[in-house]
Amino acid sequence: MALIINGEEVDDEIIEGEFRNVKGHYERLLQVSCCERDLEFRSYAKDNIVSRILLNQESVKRVPTVEDADITERLNKLIEQAGGEDQFYMGIGMPYKDEAVVRENVAGGVRLDKMLGEVYGKEPDPTEEELRAYYDANIAHYMTEEMVHAAHITKSMQGAKSRQEIYENLRAVRKQLLDGADFLTLAEEHRADAQQQIDLGWFKRGEFMEEFEVIAFSMQEKEISPVFTTQLGFHICTVLGRKAPEAMPFEMVKDSVRQRLIEEFKDRKFNELIEQLKAAADVKDTDPPEETCGDGH
Repeated sequence: MALIINGEEVDDEIIEGEFRNVKGHYERLLQVSCCERDLEFRSYAKDNIVSRILLNQESVKRVPTVEDADITERLNKLIEQAGGEDQFYMGIGMPYKDEAVVRENVAGGVRLDKMLGEVYGKEPDPTEEELRAYYDANIAHYMTEEMVHAAHITKSMQGAKSRQEIYENLRAVRKQLLDGADFLTLAEEHRADAQQQIDLGWFKRGEFMEEFEVIAFSMQEKEISPVFTTQLGFHICTVLGRKAPEAMPFEMVKDSVRQRLIEEFKDRKFNELIEQLKAAADVKDTDPPEETCGDGH
């Protein structure tokens, strides 16, 4: 066992699973390749496990018993949120229904919530002045999203002899545009059918295909894009308008400002608890002090 926390042994497979989760997170963020940060990620994984086990141990100490009614209520909510019992068991990776195991796990969640409720105590009730001061100091959190108004000329592979044929066709169209032809007029001439959308309206990031948004949001107004491809075919895009992010009025976001202040208060209390538990804990890590990329991870 690589980790022993206040006498509780942690199975090596749990550590490996958490390590894979941590590394996968950073890989999705494109912040890692291969194994150059494996030591760092393994340290994060162990720290996550230590925090979770210490919280569980402390919650058992502070809330030794949990009412069956509380467990049932929590379990029913989880099943409802999952869309039904079958979806719930599938979501937690349990191929068959084992209610005893599930209720035990749910009891741990109920116990933890009760303990954290005691730790947090009464929620703060910030004044109007405190809310406005926080809003002013953190205005970046309360900005509208950047938006563009775009139009495009697009051709799919349907009816074409080759991709090269479509590409050369749109290159010729783009040359006309660069020579001064009207974009919307040419788009109408090259529309595949009446249902094909030319003016895409206003949109923000995340509403279209990423390949299209990368082009559209990098352009200036009236600029003509290169010919580019998405899964739908070949495109030429132009930006008809842009809306830069701007601050949302305080009154519009006052409730979310209040909620953020409350969440930050809880985060501070939570982190203080974790640090206290770690300071008092007996944690033994039996892993060798150094590992290399050749360790198979």
